[in-house]
Amino acid sequence: MTEEAPAKRKDKTQVIGEVFDDERIRTFLNFLPPAGVDADFHVLEKAYRGMKAENFSTFLDFFLAEHRNINATDSAGNTLLDIIAGHPRATPYIVALKARMER
Repeated sequence: MTEEAPAKRKDKTQVIGEVFDDERIRTFLNFLPPAGVDADFHVLEKAYRGMKAENFSTFLDFFLAEHRNINATDSAGNTLLDIIAGHPRATPYIVALKARMER
């Protein structure tokens, strides 16, 4: 009998082989949220979890061009920035969010 090591939690998983051109990035704007979830928060979180930082930065430009709320919150009142602030690999995402909040 062997003991399995506990699984390590990863804040970001690597996206391999998927091409993120502008058209693909824009598809994230159309994800429908589950009942009771803010639509803007939902697509921000989906983009964060599903894109590399440079694609996320482009996504934010498209997101804001549609006059969507970069400060949208989850059901507990947390913004995406609040949530990812403690993620060790989130620095480029945080920089992208803050840069757009300052505009």
